[in-house]
Amino acid sequence: MLLSIDQDNRQPIYLQIVRQIKEQILASELTAGDELPSVRELGDALGISLHTARSAYQVLSEEGFLRVRLGKKARIADRPTDEGTTDFTDEFSSRLRELVVDGLLQGSSPAELHERMDREIEALEARSSGKDAS
Repeated sequence: MLLSIDQDNRQPIYLQIVRQIKEQILASELTAGDELPSVRELGDALGISLHTARSAYQVLSEEGFLRVRLGKKARIADRPTDEGTTDFTDEFSSRLRELVVDGLLQGSSPAELHERMDREIEALEARSSGKDAS
């Protein structure tokens, strides 16, 4: 598992970690049952606080991407089944709406937002299929 922190990114560090782990799951670089570093190991490796590392794992656990048991290392969870799809869809729609509103308020046109989303999807699909996404 390779993670990097961008100190210039306005996104909180724990959310950078969450995003990168999700991307690695999507690209099958991390699969169900894979063991992740302990919170302490992650914090030491990235030079971040235990609280920040714990927050990232907590978010991933709450979203169903990690299985966390006291005294054990976190593991990648099995992919979600159709159970809970409605909750995910509602949450996704809400988050997407926030991003669209923010983009429009920052001056992007609807066409620009479509283009950006298409580029991100293509880059993730390319990574997932093992191609270099530029």
